[in-house]
Amino acid sequence: MAGLSFCGNNVTKNAYSVDTGMLNNGCFVDALNLVPHVFLLFITFPILFIGWGSQSSKVQIHHNTWLHFPGHNLRWILTFTLLFVHVCEIAEGIMDTNHLHLFMPAFMGFIAATTSVVYYHNIETSNFPKLLLALFIYWVLAFITKSIKLWKFAEYGVGVLHLRFCITALLVVLYGLLMAVEINVIRVRRYVFFANPQKVKPPEDLQDLGVRFLQPFVNLLSKATYWWMNPLIIGAHKRPIELKKIGKLPIAMRALTNYLKLKDAYEDQRKAPSIWRSMYRAFGRPILLSSTFRYLADLLGFAGPLCIYGIVEHLNKKPVPYFEVYFMSSNELLQNTSVLAVLLFLALVLQRTFLQASYYVTIETGINLRGALLIVMGVILLYYLLGTSALIGASVIVLLAPVQYLIATKLADTQKSTLDQSTERLKKTTEILKGIKLLKLYAWENIFCDSVEDTRGKELTSLRTFALYTSMSIFMNAAIPIAAVLVTFVSHALINKSKPSSSEAFAALALFHILVTPLFLLSTVVRFAVKAMVSLIPLYPVQVNGGFFTWGSNLSTLSDINICIPTGQLTMIVGQVGCGKSSLLLAMLGEMQTLSGKVYWSNKNRYSVGYATQKSWLLNATVEDNITFGSPFNKQRYKTVIDACSLQPDVDLLPFGDQTEIGERGINLSGGQRQRICVARALYQNTNIVFLDDPFSALDIHLSDHLMQEGILKFLQDDKRTVVLVTHKLQYLIHADWIIAMKDGSVLREGTLKDIQTHDVELYEHWKTLMNRQDQELEKVIFTSYSPTDRRSLTEEAGGWSYRRTEAKNQVDDDEEEEEEEEEEDDNMSTTTSRRSKIPWRVCWQYLSSGGFLMVFLMVFSKLLKHSVMVAIDYWLAEWTANGDVPVNGTANGDVPVNGTANALCLITSLTVEFLGLSAATNLHHNLLNKIIHAPIRFFDVTPLGQILNRFSADTNIIDQHIPPTLESLTRSTLLCLSAIGVIAFVTPSFLIALIPLAVSFYFIQKYFRVASKDLQDLDDSTQLPLLCHFSETAEGLTTIRAFRHESRFKQKMLELTDTNNTAYLFLSAANRWLEVRTDYLGAVIVLTAAVASIWSSGKSLPSSMVGLGLTYALTVTNYLNWVVRNLADLEVQMAAVKKVNSFLSTESENYEDTTQVPEDWPQHGEIKIQDLCVRYDPLLKPVLKHVNAYINPGQKVGICGRTGSGKSSLSLAFFNMVDVFEGRIIIDGIDICKLPLQTLRSRLSIILQDPVLFSGSIRFNLDPERTCTDDRLWEALEIAQLKNMVKALSGGLDAVVTEGGENFSVGQRQLFCLARAFVRKSSILIMDEATASIDMATENVLQKVVMTAFADRTVVTIAHRVHTILEADLVIVMKRGNILEMDKPETLLENEDGMFASFVRADM
Repeated sequence: MAGLSFCGNNVTKNAYSVDTGMLNNGCFVDALNLVPHVFLLFITFPILFIGWGSQSSKVQIHHNTWLHFPGHNLRWILTFTLLFVHVCEIAEGIMDTNHLHLFMPAFMGFIAATTSVVYYHNIETSNFPKLLLALFIYWVLAFITKSIKLWKFAEYGVGVLHLRFCITALLVVLYGLLMAVEINVIRVRRYVFFANPQKVKPPEDLQDLGVRFLQPFVNLLSKATYWWMNPLIIGAHKRPIELKKIGKLPIAMRALTNYLKLKDAYEDQRKAPSIWRSMYRAFGRPILLSSTFRYLADLLGFAGPLCIYGIVEHLNKKPVPYFEVYFMSSNELLQNTSVLAVLLFLALVLQRTFLQASYYVTIETGINLRGALLIVMGVILLYYLLGTSALIGASVIVLLAPVQYLIATKLADTQKSTLDQSTERLKKTTEILKGIKLLKLYAWENIFCDSVEDTRGKELTSLRTFALYTSMSIFMNAAIPIAAVLVTFVSHALINKSKPSSSEAFAALALFHILVTPLFLLSTVVRFAVKAMVSLIPLYPVQVNGGFFTWGSNLSTLSDINICIPTGQLTMIVGQVGCGKSSLLLAMLGEMQTLSGKVYWSNKNRYSVGYATQKSWLLNATVEDNITFGSPFNKQRYKTVIDACSLQPDVDLLPFGDQTEIGERGINLSGGQRQRICVARALYQNTNIVFLDDPFSALDIHLSDHLMQEGILKFLQDDKRTVVLVTHKLQYLIHADWIIAMKDGSVLREGTLKDIQTHDVELYEHWKTLMNRQDQELEKVIFTSYSPTDRRSLTEEAGGWSYRRTEAKNQVDDDEEEEEEEEEEDDNMSTTTSRRSKIPWRVCWQYLSSGGFLMVFLMVFSKLLKHSVMVAIDYWLAEWTANGDVPVNGTANGDVPVNGTANALCLITSLTVEFLGLSAATNLHHNLLNKIIHAPIRFFDVTPLGQILNRFSADTNIIDQHIPPTLESLTRSTLLCLSAIGVIAFVTPSFLIALIPLAVSFYFIQKYFRVASKDLQDLDDSTQLPLLCHFSETAEGLTTIRAFRHESRFKQKMLELTDTNNTAYLFLSAANRWLEVRTDYLGAVIVLTAAVASIWSSGKSLPSSMVGLGLTYALTVTNYLNWVVRNLADLEVQMAAVKKVNSFLSTESENYEDTTQVPEDWPQHGEIKIQDLCVRYDPLLKPVLKHVNAYINPGQKVGICGRTGSGKSSLSLAFFNMVDVFEGRIIIDGIDICKLPLQTLRSRLSIILQDPVLFSGSIRFNLDPERTCTDDRLWEALEIAQLKNMVKALSGGLDAVVTEGGENFSVGQRQLFCLARAFVRKSSILIMDEATASIDMATENVLQKVVMTAFADRTVVTIAHRVHTILEADLVIVMKRGNILEMDKPETLLENEDGMFASFVRADM
C-alpha cells in the first residue's frame, strides 16, 4: 500500500500492534492525543453556531466590547504560542508523509486551539462564564494526553536533542499554564463549584456610550491589529468622520487624570523634587513596556537576514526520505527551506506587531541604548557570516557615524535659524495686515512689501542650507550601506582570495541595511519640552502705601504711591497722556513688579474685581458669553447692562443678535462696540470693586454721556460698588467722590473736587480752562437725552456689520465650499465617496509647475537613473557571487566607479527634490504677498485676519518645510517598492500571479486609510486651533481673568480642549498603526510568496544567488510599503495648503497700473469739489453716501460731525479712492481723483486715523519709511506734536526702538506720533478722522492750536467725536445717514437752536 494511512504503510512491522501494551504503541498514543481536540470541537461548534442567539440578550456592555476575565492577555499570548508550536509540530511531522499520526493530531490541535480562542472571545463578549467549563475540561485532557506522550518519549530514551521531544515538552508546559489560567478564572469569578458567583460590572468607560477609543478595552488580537478601528476607517468612506463620531477619551487618558497623576508623583518626592523622576513614577510602566516591545522587534529584525542565509544556503540540498518513523534534530528542521520561509514570515509578522505595539505606548526613549544594542548584534552576525572583512566593512559605518552626527547638529542649527527668520517675517506680515488701512492711505504698500521680501530672502537662504544638509543626510543613509558592502566584499576577496557565497553575500547586504537606521538615530538627540503649569495667585488692592512699581527693569514706572480708594464711592484718576494712570490700576491688581511698598486689601473685597482694560479684550465667543463671562444669566440685569452701555441698537443689527460669535480679538466690531462690550462685562459681574480704564476713548459724546449717567452713576453707584475710573473727560469730575491727579508716574494731588479747588487753585483753574467752561457750567451738567433709534451702529469701515459677519462666516476654506457645491449637484453617496478618495492631482500639478519644469524633469530623470544603477549593482553582486569563472580582483576593482556613480546620484536626486520644493515655495509666497497687499480694503473687511495670517504662517510653513521631504520620501519609497517587485518578478515570474491579489489588497487598504486619515488629520488640526486660541486668549487677557478671579474656569476649559484634541490625535495615531499593521503583514506575505516561489523555481535552473537577490529586495518592501501610503496621505493633506494659497491668488487687485501724468506739485492749493458723490463698499451693498455735494476752498478748515454710522469716515475714505465711487466725482485742484493712479493720489494726501498704528522698528522709520526727510524736518514734526522732549530723552533719539504695535508707548503718545507722521508729509490737504479720540483734553487743545498754526495755509478736514474741537472751523458739515444735513459756518449753525449741530454742542458741554 503506497498511499497514506494513519499509522503509516510499513508492511514489515505491524503498526497497529499492541502486544507490549497500548501506551507503548506510538501510533496509539498519538491517536489518544486526538481525543481532547475532537471533544472540544464537538462541544463548542453547536454552542458557537446554534446557541449563541439566545445568549446575545445577556450582553450588557456597549460597543460589543470585552469585559475581560482574569488572565485575559496571558491567555491570548499562550494560545498564540500554542498555535506556533503546533505549526512546528505539523512541519516536523510532514517530513514523513506516510505517517499520518505524526501530523494529524498536530493539525487537529491547531484547529482546536483556534476554536478555543474564538469560543473564549464570544463567552467574554456575552459575559457568560459558565460555558468556560468546556475549555477547562479541554486543557485538563490535553495536558494529560501530552504528558503521557512525553513520559513515553523519556522512557524510550528520546531526549532534548530530538525536535519532537522538545515540541511535546513545550506543549505540556503550555497546556499546563492554560489550565492554571482557567483555574484562576474559576477562583476569581466563582462561576462554578461556588454557591454565589461574583457579579461583575463593566468598567465605567464602557458604560458611557460617548467613549469610542477602545484600544485599552479590546482583546489582544484586536489590540495588536487595531481591528476595532475597521468600522471607523471603512465608514469614513461613506461619510466624513466628525468630532461626535470619535467621542471622548477614557477616564485614564484624560488630561485631568494625568495631570493629577503627575502632580501626585511630584508632590510625593520629599527631597529636591525632579520633573523627570515624577514623569518616570507616573508613566514609567508604559515607557518600560514600550521599550521591551521595541527591543523584541529589533531583535526579530535579524531573523530576516538569517533566514535568507539559510534558504539560499540549503536551497539545493534535498532532504533524505524517511520511510520509518524518524526523530529529526532541531537543526535539520531549520535547514529545510520551506520551514525557513514560514519562519521568516512569522518572524516578520511578530516583529511588526511588536513594533506597532511599542509605537502605541511609546514616548520615544532609550533610542541611544537600543541603537548600541542593534549595532553590537549586527556586527557579531556579520563577523559570523564573513569573518574579518565584515569588521572592515562595519568600520566604514562607524567611521562615517561622526559625519552623520555633524550633519544632524548642523540641521538642528539651521532649523533654528530658519525658525527665527520665519518668525520675523510673520511678525512683519502681521503688522502689515493689522495696519493695512494706513499703508494703503499713505501708499506705503511697496515699502513694507520689500521689507517682508528681504526677510523672506534670508529665510530662503536658511532653507537652502537646510535643504543641502537634509540631502546630505539622505545621501549618507543611502550611500553608507553601498560603501560598506563594497569595502566588505573587496576586502573579503583580497584577504580570503575567494568570493563570498550567495547566501553570505545577501545576508550581509540585508544586515548592512538594518545597521544604518540605529546609527542614524544615534546621531540625533531626543529633546523633551516640558511645559510647567504656573499657579497664579493675584492680589486685589484697596490701599497702596509707599509703592514703587516697575515693568521689569530697576527703574520705577510709578514712584511713591500712597493712595486710598474709598469703599462704595466713585474715584477718578486723571492726568496727561503717559503719566501712569493705567499702570496704577495694574499695580493695584498685582500685575506690576513691586520694588517697595505694599498693596492692602480688605478681605470682603478680595475675591474679584470687575475690570475693563483700555485695550479691549474679547473672547472668541458670542456677545452674551462675553458679557456674562461665566456668571449665571440674569435676564433683568443683562438687559439693564445692555441699555446702560447703549448696546441694544448694535445687537439688533447683528445677524444672530447677541448670539453672534465675535471673531478673533473682536475684529468684526468697531472700536466703540468692542469697548462697550468690555465695559458691559465689568458692569454685569457681581463684584464689589470695578476698575474702568478709559472706557470713553472710542465713544462719541452721546454714548459717553449715556454710559456715564446710566452705567456708572446709576447702575454701579446704586449698588454701592467701589468704582475706579481712569478718564480724560474732565467734565465728569464733578461726579467724582474722590479724585487722584497723576503726573510723570506719581500722584500729583488727591482729594475731592472741593479740596482741590481750595488747596490747589492753579490745578483747578488749569482744568477749567481745559474744559473751555465757566465756573458755573462746571457745577451743573447739562445732559441732553436723545433717542438712540436713529443711530445706525454699522461699522463704517466694514460697510455694515451683518454683511461682514455673514461673509466672514461664508469664507470657509475653499475645499469645503467646493465639496458642498458638488454635494448639492449630486447627493449620491458614491459620487461623494469617489471624490473623497481621489488624490488632488490638479493641485499637485500646480505645485510642481510653480517649481519650474526644468526642476521637475531633473527630479524624475535623476530618480529613475539612481534606482536603475542601484538595482544594477545588486544584480552584479548576484552574478559575481554565482559565477565561478570571473577573476576575484578584476570585477571588484571595476565596480568602484559604478558604486561612486550610485553614491553621487543619491545626493543629486535628494537635492533636486529639495530645490524643486524651494523654487515652488519662493514663487508661491511672492505671488501671495503681492496679491494680498494690493487687494482692495474691502477684502480685509470680509476676510478674517486669522485666515489671511494662516496662509502666511501654517500654510507657508507646510509648503516650505513639509512638502519637499514628503515628496522626496514618497518618490523614493514608491521607486524602491517598484524596483523590488520588478526584481522579484524578474527572478521568479510566478510571483506575478500572487501579486494581483496583493495589489488589490494594497489598493483598498490605502484607499480607505487615506480618506480616514485626512478626516482625522483635519479633526486634529481643527481641535488644536481652539486650544491654541484659548491659550493665547487667556495669556492676553490674564489681567482681566485674574481681576475677575476666573482662573479655575479657564483652566477647566483648557483641560476640556486638551482632551478633545488628544482624542483626535489618538485616533489619528491609531489609524496610522492600523495602516502600518496591514501594510507590514502584506509585506510579510510578499516575502513569504517570494520565498515559496524561489524554492519552487530553484529546481528549474534558478541560481541560488538570484534567490538571494529576490529575497533581499522582498525584505525591503516590508519597510517601504507603509511609507508609500503614509506619504501619499501626508502629501494629500499638505497639498491643501497649496490649494488654500492658490485660492487667494485669484483675489482681484486694486488698479495700480494707471500711467496718467500728474504735475509734481499737485495738489498745490487744496481746493476740493464734491459733485453728486455716491459711494458704497461693495456692489452688493447699499450706498453709504448718497448724492453728496460740497465745495471746500483752498486752506479752509472744515469740520464734519454726525452720529455713529452717518457716513463721516466713508467720506474721508472716498478722498483716497478706497471705496467704490459708482456715481459723481471728487475734484481736487482741477483733477478728478478717480482718474489718478492710486499710488500718486494716496502719496500726495495726508490722513490721521482714529486708531493709532505704529510699526516695529525705529521712530524714524515710523515717521518716514521712505527715508526722504532730513532729521531737522523730523524733529520739527515731533516738536509740533509735543513729543520732542520725550523722544530726546530716549536712548537713540530718532533711532529709538518702537516695539510691535508701538506697545512701549501709551495710546495717547501713539496718536501723537501719528500726528507727527502726517506733519512730516507736507501735503496741502490733511484729513483727521476722529484723531483725538484717545487723548486727554490738554493735549487735544494743544493739538488743535498746532493744526491751526502749522497747517494755516493748508486744507484741513476734521471728522470730530467731540464737537467742541470743530467750533473754531471755517466750515462745518453735519451728516446723517449718508446725506449732508447741515453745512455752514459754525456760528451760523449754532443760531438755529433746533438744528442738529446745536444739539450736538449742547450735549458736549
